[in-house]
Parts: sequence; C-alpha cells; structure tokens
Amino acid sequence: MFGITKPFKNLDFAKQKRIINAALKEFTDKGFEQASTNQIVKDAGIGKGMLFYYFNSKKELYYYLIDYCLEITEQRYFELIDTSERDLFERLKKISNVKMEFLMKYPNAINFLATIFLQNFDQMDEELISRVEALQVIGHTKIYGNLDYSMFRDDIDAEKALKLVKWAFHGYEEELKLRLRHQDVTSIDYGPYFDEFFNYLDIMRTCFYKKERPK
Repeated sequence: MFGITKPFKNLDFAKQKRIINAALKEFTDKGFEQASTNQIVKDAGIGKGMLFYYFNSKKELYYYLIDYCLEITEQRYFELIDTSERDLFERLKKISNVKMEFLMKYPNAINFLATIFLQNFDQMDEELISRVEALQVIGHTKIYGNLDYSMFRDDIDAEKALKLVKWAFHGYEEELKLRLRHQDVTSIDYGPYFDEFFNYLDIMRTCFYKKERPK
C-alpha cells in the first residue's frame, strides 16, 4: 500500500489540496499512462523536483490518490448515512442525497474514482482491491442493515422482496456504468440520474409496501 509520505504530510493543508486536486484532475482527464507530471506541477504551482520529493514516482502518487479517495469515501460519505431510518426506500433516498452532497463537495475525487471503477478496477493492486471490497461490505451494511420489515406487504416474503430491491439497485448501477463508460466524467450532470433512481424507488415502494404504512 502506498501511504502518505512524511514530507507531503508536513505540508500545509492548502498546498496539499492544490497538489491533490491537480493530480486528480490530470489522472482523470488522461488516465495513468498519458497523465503528465509536468502538467500536475504546473497546475499545483510547484517545481517538478518537489513533486518527486513528496512522492517517489508517478505510480506512488497515483496509488496515494486512490487510497485518499477511498478514505474520504468512508469518512465523509458512509459515516454520514443515517441507519436509524428503518424505511428501506426512505433510507435509499436519504443515502442518495448524502451522495449528491458528497459529489458536490469532492467532485475531483469522485470523478477520479469513477475512472477507476469504470475502466481500471481490475488493474489495481490486490491490496487496494481488497480495501475496495471491504468498503463495499461496509456500504452494504449501511444500506440494508436495521430495516423495518413490517412495512412490507403481508402477502409477500419480505426477505425475497429485499433481495429483488438489491438486484434492481445493483442492476441500475451496472447499467449506469455502461451508459457513462465513454462519457467525460468531469462534465456529467448527475441530477437526472438521481431523479430517475427516485422514480424507480417509488415504483418498488408501491409494489412491495403496504398501502398504509405502520405509524
């Protein structure tokens, strides 16, 4: 695992952010192979020698960015999910709102991760893949744990209904990945996709929930 180097850690926060955002943008726009460290240092306003003082190689910087993005996803996204909301569909809507705020606050990080998951996930280091998989387990628990099954209709199997919701959720994400695969992730307006997702949630609520929800 490529961790943060001591020289970079000792930089003031503003300078760290300039370097991180410059690198995120360059790798997002051009991918690992074509990304230019010359462009990164130009955008960050530092000398090239200093970049390689902070990070020993382009690869080390790249993997640091992946680690950085995964960390803020866990701390600034998953940790904000309200698991006290026991209505599955309301929780999914609230999660989507948290995700939208996260997208707006960390656009460079999200765009960078999108290029990883849409194109390069299978090329990542095994340790990073393991970390992503562990993060997915945390996310699954945040989404589907502590639900109120009494809201489901009495004439259906709530566990099977939940499984159908999971399949639909996963299927929508996979379809979205295909639809966005060849788009410029830096220019995507995610709003319509969230609206579309909310419409699907309302349809599933109608199918699986009682007409009068328990108070």
